[in-house]
Amino acid sequence: MKIMDATVLFDNRCYLCTKFARMVNFFARGKIAMVGHYSELGENIREEILDETALEMFWFIDKKRAYGGRAALIPLARAVISVKTKKRHTINTDAGCLQDCKSVKSVFLRSASLITSSRIIELSK
Repeated sequence: MKIMDATVLFDNRCYLCTKFARMVNFFARGKIAMVGHYSELGENIREEILDETALEMFWFIDKKRAYGGRAALIPLARAVISVKTKKRHTINTDAGCLQDCKSVKSVFLRSASLITSSRIIELSK
């Protein structure tokens, strides 16, 4: 699989995660590829690049590394500021949210998960 310059892999079945991805897409002006965990491309990325922790957090993937959760925040911010490529494809959301994603408890749990989950995977050349 060819790795894109900058990709965000997020839970496209989660209301909050989709809102986060839309916010990132807005600030990046559509120049970072936004891919849902449960899309066909997202499943391929999870199988070929990531490990069993893939669904526990969002991921920012560049040509050298895959950053998950807390570890992805700074590389993602840098990419939002510096990416100079053409516009990427849009966000695909899945209406099938399986949990109560809009509650205060869900916001707290997702935020806590972002802070506690962190992973970096080196990509082989």
